Amino acid sequence: QVQLVESGGGLVQAGGSLRLSCATSGRTFSRLAMAWFRQAPGKEREFAARINWSSNRTIYADSVKGRFTISRDNAKNTVYLQMNSLKPEDTAVYYCAAQTRQNPSIIYSRSILYDYWGQGTQVTVSS
Repeated sequence: QVQLVESGGGLVQAGGSLRLSCATSGRTFSRLAMAWFRQAPGKEREFAARINWSSNRTIYADSVKGRFTISRDNAKNTVYLQMNSLKPEDTAVYYCAAQTRQNPSIIYSRSILYDYWGQGTQVTVSS
C-alpha cells in the first residue's frame, strides 16, 4: 500500500506564504513524477505544479508560475510546494499525486495520469 500525506495547509492573508509537504510511505514504488493539484469549491481539480523525479525538471501552471516552487527531498521521500505571494484565488484543497507509469498519450496536467493521491490539505487565503 502506498500512502501520500499532505500537510502544511492553513489560513493566511493575501501576500503571505505557506509551504506544503507531501510525505510518501508504504511499499516502495517507482515514481516518475510528483505533482500538486488543487480544487476550489465548485470547480474542477486543476494542475498546479509537477516535478520529474529523475531529472528534477519542473512545470507550473500559468496561474502559479513565479509564485510557487515545487521541490523534492529524495532521502525523505517528500515533495514540497512553496507558495509565495498568495492570492485569495489560490484558496483550495491542495492534493499531491504520484505518477508511476509512462503514458505519452496523456498530458502531464491531467489528473488521470497519476496513480496515487493524498487526502488533501486546505489552503485559505483571506483578502
